Amino acid sequence: MTIREVAAAAGVSPKTVSNVVNEYVHVHPDTRRRVQDVIDALGYRPSAVGRQLRSGRTGMIALAVPTISAPYFADLARHVAAQARERGLVLAVEQTEGQLEREREVADGQPVRFADGLLLSALEMPDEELAAPHPDTPIVLIGEHGGSDLPVDRVGIDSAGVARLAVEHLVSSGRTRVAFLGDKAPVHNSARQRITGYRAALEDAGLPVDPALVPHCRDWSREDGREAAHALLEARPDVDAVFAANDELALGALAALREAGRSVPGDVAVVGVDDVGEAEFSWPALTTVAIDRAFVAERAVELLTSRLADPGLPPRHLQTPYRLVVRDSSLRQRAVTSRS
Repeated sequence: MTIREVAAAAGVSPKTVSNVVNEYVHVHPDTRRRVQDVIDALGYRPSAVGRQLRSGRTGMIALAVPTISAPYFADLARHVAAQARERGLVLAVEQTEGQLEREREVADGQPVRFADGLLLSALEMPDEELAAPHPDTPIVLIGEHGGSDLPVDRVGIDSAGVARLAVEHLVSSGRTRVAFLGDKAPVHNSARQRITGYRAALEDAGLPVDPALVPHCRDWSREDGREAAHALLEARPDVDAVFAANDELALGALAALREAGRSVPGDVAVVGVDDVGEAEFSWPALTTVAIDRAFVAERAVELLTSRLADPGLPPRHLQTPYRLVVRDSSLRQRAVTSRS
């Protein structure tokens, strides 16, 4: 069905049909109704490609994350896809592997050149590059980036605050030899902020920051958590708590503690970050700091679509709520503490 066939059936010009389809106001109400009735009767659907060419938009947005295999980013992508669908947008997902050059390529619009805008979770790009103008592809940052003066739309995560909340919980339950899993090289923004919050919480509690309680991790996977926890137990067998920078590391630590014959939480308490689906069903169930991924997705898509509608808006900065969900790996009694 073409626009000319609709025009012939309605007794109007193709231009009038186009005006009705595109909701131009200068169409007589009787003519608009007659044309719309023919459109409905014939099942005419406007060409999406034609509308995109006229608007200069593709109706696609992109999400770039370090890896889609990590439960946190997989769930974030699920929420972003739902938000895009609600707005009639198509989502493309790009995986950067946390590599600086690939993050730069994505920010420059190379792998996602057909996208109208980009949601970017960058691990390695410095703030000065993220703050550079990107006129062809508007960007909304997700995660831990720079200070409040960074002139880019952003849905931030206070990872130092996340770490403080976790360590404060461990210290309040009487733990005094609290380890940190997640110290890797090179240190990206998330790791840097979480170890900063870990150290600050120990200092506030009057506890020493012992380098032996901060083993090196190759990365943030379950395997890395298991390996780092074994190294930790060898260096500091008296450790009585572990704060892991994410749940995958924490789950690996739980496996290492079982293998070493340590009880959790009797001998060693464990807390992670993210509240991935597996956390509730691990043994013991994992205490974790939950980061509100639904909030991140909804607000990031809102910022991007409003930026596309009005490029002159000032930069907006939002902070993601997080909460401590206490399960058996740190306390037998369940509780929830929230912060925004």
